[in-house]
Amino acid sequence: MPWKKQETVADSAEDQASPQDANASAEVDSDADGGVTKEKNSKAFTPKKGKATPKRNEQERKHGVRRSAYTAPATPGEARKQRKELKASMSKEEYKAMKQRKKDEANRERRRANQRMMAGDEDYLMDRDKGPEKRFVRDWIDSRRYMMNFFLPLALLVIVIMIFGMSNPNIANLASLVMMVVFLIMIGEGIWLGRRINREVNERFPNNPHGKFSLGLYAFTRATMIRRLRTPAPQKQIGDSV
Repeated sequence: MPWKKQETVADSAEDQASPQDANASAEVDSDADGGVTKEKNSKAFTPKKGKATPKRNEQERKHGVRRSAYTAPATPGEARKQRKELKASMSKEEYKAMKQRKKDEANRERRRANQRMMAGDEDYLMDRDKGPEKRFVRDWIDSRRYMMNFFLPLALLVIVIMIFGMSNPNIANLASLVMMVVFLIMIGEGIWLGRRINREVNERFPNNPHGKFSLGLYAFTRATMIRRLRTPAPQKQIGDSV
């Protein structure tokens, strides 16, 4: 019958198409499997761990080593209490070793800070020595000689002569006269130095924030100090250009 012929034709078409569809799906599956295999074999591929990485505080709580945040003592009494508690939690040898370790660390840090200050590091200088203007004044003073450089040694010598010359008034009077002359020379040289240093600083640093008196006094005090005792240490030799 006609309708049976149509069903037979449809069935035969499906039978012919099914092997092709199966082959196509197999090819797609193989391509997908190949892509996954390539991804797994790639160096950039990182396999999943299956769970999130635990945080450090969670691990510390798990092992019982989680510490509370450190708070500085508000009063000296609290500081003493904390020291006593710390001392009670340690043996005598451990406490001594801890104190010695802290002392050594403090000494090392102090020496390092002093070395950096003597080298002229701005981060370690005192407020009176900070700034490019003050650095220029130090270099300018350190590269020249002045009568004021010998003020302290001469003053010490005169004092010694006056002490040991008490039995001879003439020697004591002569020492006093010499000291007075040196003092007058030092005052005159200090006034000249203050004016000269202010003129040099204003020429090189038009936006100089320091007053004339403060710069002059800074130069005067450094010039009267013995070279080896100057702080920061001189970075220029006598005769160097600034």
